[in-house]
Amino acid sequence: MCLGIPGQITAVTDADRQMAMADVSGVKREVNVACVVKGAMEDLIGKWVLIHVGFAMSVIDEDEAAKTLEALRGLGEAQETLEAMAQGAAALEGRQ
Repeated sequence: MCLGIPGQITAVTDADRQMAMADVSGVKREVNVACVVKGAMEDLIGKWVLIHVGFAMSVIDEDEAAKTLEALRGLGEAQETLEAMAQGAAALEGRQ
């Protein structure tokens, strides 16, 4: 499964290469915006995008970004719970 992570474009870093800086939950990362740039690169500053493997794949609104980030946080918590359950099951099997 491929996940797009919401990030907010904060700056253009290299217009010739269509690269911009995105803030992804407080982590700054350079991304390629070729798939989403429609006009001037500067018009993307402040916009929210879904990022996958270093590429901004689509522009989304702030509400969608917040909901997606919350869902991803929930998935992370669920994953931690599943890992803890798996470790518990393995420990029980070792005792039997």
